[in-house]
Amino acid sequence: MQSSNPVRSAKPVTVSIVSHGQLDMILPLLEQLSQFSAPLLEQVILTHNLPEPDLLAGRRFGFELQRIHNSAPLGFGANNNQAFKHCQSEWFLVLNPDIRFDGDVLGPLIGQAAARAGLMAPRILEPGKTEPEQHRRIITPLEILTRRRPGYPIPEAPDWIPGLFMLFRSEAFRDIGGFDERRYFMYGEDFDICARLQLAGWQLQIGEQLRVRHEAQRASRTSWRHLYWHVTSLLKLWGSGPFWRLKCSQGSKGAR
Repeated sequence: MQSSNPVRSAKPVTVSIVSHGQLDMILPLLEQLSQFSAPLLEQVILTHNLPEPDLLAGRRFGFELQRIHNSAPLGFGANNNQAFKHCQSEWFLVLNPDIRFDGDVLGPLIGQAAARAGLMAPRILEPGKTEPEQHRRIITPLEILTRRRPGYPIPEAPDWIPGLFMLFRSEAFRDIGGFDERRYFMYGEDFDICARLQLAGWQLQIGEQLRVRHEAQRASRTSWRHLYWHVTSLLKLWGSGPFWRLKCSQGSKGAR
């Protein structure tokens, strides 16, 4: 996937949000982006993956809102790759509809970006929690079974960043061809793109002092279809080249 537009925007961030009939959830997110981060936003690209009532008619925000209406539903990677084709800014933010802000985190994140930071994120607070979610190790069956148990060795830096909030340097996203939309429909794309970024020499960077809230609409826990996508994506991931190359590269580092 290649964006046909050069990066030339004066404002640093383009945002991609995908609605699966979730405009009632997305409206407060748009209002928070407008309240806290509007001066940084070149545009917000809102993709309607399913038909839904237009709750945004007549509303105005502090940024340009571009809307895409899909004729047929697309997967996570395909929707965000499609949005990236309209990105002319230095940074490209993939954002879940159920993320909430209490202040601007985009300015501080960009301000602390290392030269080779290809993907950045703040810490994520889940409902009812006072401490952010722990950093993630490479996904394996054992890691899934033990990540919530006492004594789990939490890494100082993550091996991957979940797809709730992914602030990509546009150059890095373009460099690796975006999300792998052919292999993954829903779930798995976030780990895969983190692996490919690191294998291409880009860094994952976390704003450790920055927080956003996640309202945790976890469809895979309530929908058999989403659970099926989740399980099959994990199987595809564990059979993929980027997974094994990243795992082997980390193993060789640990052996030194």
